[in-house]
Amino acid sequence: HILIEAELPANIIDAKLKQARDIIGDMLKPVDESQDYFKKQQLRELALLNGTLREESPRMSGSVSPFSNSGMKRAKTGR
Repeated sequence: HILIEAELPANIIDAKLKQARDIIGDMLKPVDESQDYFKKQQLRELALLNGTLREESPRMSGSVSPFSNSGMKRAKTGR
């Protein structure tokens, strides 16, 4: 569920809600897994975090993760 609150004129709110609905609708459309680059990158990062990452193939180089920035620190989980 999503709750959105705004203090704007109704016509502006309606336009913004329609725009948000369209964007979210596009994000929820299924993508063929062979074409889902972002999902592959997320699964790769999860495997790296879990210590289960296998040697990567040449086509999977680079990272789109916001956590790949060397300036960002991860929270320690106590493991």
